[in-house]
Amino acid sequence: MEDVDVFTRLISMLHTQPVLTLFLIIGMGYLIGGIRVGSFSLGPVAGVLFAGLFLGHFDFRMSAGAQSVGFALFIFSVGYQAGPRFFDVLRTDGLKYFLLAVVIAVTGFSVAVVAAQLLSLEPGMSAGLLSGGLTSSPTLAAAQEALRSGQVKPPEGITADAMIGNVATGYAITYIFGLAGLIAVIKFLPKVLGIDLEKEAKALEADEESNSASQPVNVSARIYKVTNEEMTKIPCRQLKEQYWDKASVVRARRNDELIQLGLDEYLQLGDELHIIAPVEFFTKTVSQFGEEITPEVSTAQFEETAQIVVIDKSAVGKILQDLDIARKFGVLLTKVTRMGMGMDMPQTVDFRLRKGDILLVSGPSDNVDLLGKELGHVERDIAETDMVTFAFGIAFGVVIGMLAIRVGELSIGLGSAGGLLASGLAIGYLRSIHPTFGRMPDAARWILMEFGLLLFMAGVGLRAGGDIIETFLAAGPMLVLAGITVTITPILVGYFFGRKVLKLHPVLLFGGITGSMTSGASLSVVTAAAKSPMPSLGYTGAYAFANVLLTIAGSIILFF
Repeated sequence: MEDVDVFTRLISMLHTQPVLTLFLIIGMGYLIGGIRVGSFSLGPVAGVLFAGLFLGHFDFRMSAGAQSVGFALFIFSVGYQAGPRFFDVLRTDGLKYFLLAVVIAVTGFSVAVVAAQLLSLEPGMSAGLLSGGLTSSPTLAAAQEALRSGQVKPPEGITADAMIGNVATGYAITYIFGLAGLIAVIKFLPKVLGIDLEKEAKALEADEESNSASQPVNVSARIYKVTNEEMTKIPCRQLKEQYWDKASVVRARRNDELIQLGLDEYLQLGDELHIIAPVEFFTKTVSQFGEEITPEVSTAQFEETAQIVVIDKSAVGKILQDLDIARKFGVLLTKVTRMGMGMDMPQTVDFRLRKGDILLVSGPSDNVDLLGKELGHVERDIAETDMVTFAFGIAFGVVIGMLAIRVGELSIGLGSAGGLLASGLAIGYLRSIHPTFGRMPDAARWILMEFGLLLFMAGVGLRAGGDIIETFLAAGPMLVLAGITVTITPILVGYFFGRKVLKLHPVLLFGGITGSMTSGASLSVVTAAAKSPMPSLGYTGAYAFANVLLTIAGSIILFF
């Protein structure tokens, strides 16, 4: 009995401390989301949803203003993240991935609408079914904001607040099964179809596997003196073929001057090899040439690390092999990422650069600058976010969302979700063209996007927690079944459309399917099965389109 009183007093205290309650939900959500059962974990979004549902059962609510702030941060960041790739992909090889994203979005939309009609679900529940079945947070956010802002008017007999509750409840009931089902299908579908993703990934990389650029870690700059006489009897052509890893930077110095040795020339005893390379390259290869020596000045001057953003038109579309970064520019390429995606790209020699790609390089400052002039723009020690552009970007997005055209009783406009998404897309794209504009480091973008989503999701959980048990008892089993159908059907349709019509390679296709459903958790399953980063190419191709399409779908489905 005493324990009950303590719990009651705790709940009463939390009712008077909204800030404490919010961050308890987020912290609890991360702990719940981190629990693993085998290789499966819920993740922070589902964890926060569960924590919110629990406290929502005790009549906790979040203010509409706080939830709208989270919504704005999240949707704008989604657009900003997709901007650099969205328009670029449209102009290049994006048609296939665009069509894949459209087919998957339309299939999920159609199944959700039909299921809502067959089950006679309450108004708004179809949006929750679509967003939960596809595990799409942008769809959920767009649907609720369309109702909250008045862009979509509720039918007679129900209030906008009640519809928002239905959206949240439908999402909460179907999301967990959607997440688990999506991961399960993505994991087992290749096996059912007899596809060996690891073998297919190796086949995809076969042409460049022996010459693929590595992704070095523990990069170091060192100097070795040639003391092994055997190495002076081998021409540089053979040394290059036998010992060079195609990525490390090797410069020869003789009589205190850097020299450029021809392929038919030889090293001499006493030559110094100035090298920037992964530690493994020194221990396995360079140590055979001679002994490491201590330089008169620190090698730190050779170890500047900087990011180079690809924006120059002449560089877009080039492959790494043609750039020959290590030999021509004397810098070591350590990582390639797609701007805003936050994921490493495979550094195979035929990897083709796109506008906005970010190359992380190490080498002398002057050499880094030379490569920067060739590719676009060099960024060093970026820590600050362009808050002026960020703040006005969100404000401009809200204004765009307020604009609407009246056609009879129907108000046609982008709404808050569409306006914020459009503003984010535009600023993200302009940032890829003019890197000094709209600067937002990846870490800053991540925290704003993640916190915005979790703030919004906490509100969804609190709103749904009040009546989720009653809704589940009334329509739960059939609603769960409908959610599973919304999850599985688009995957199957997308796979066969991608293979039979688009002729996509299965490794890229499975990556594209996970991107079309904006599921990073499912991508990790595919890359683990393929033991290769190649599926991420398909993921990035479809992800930018899917975010836009599924955000728009969240508002449209409310009319059905």
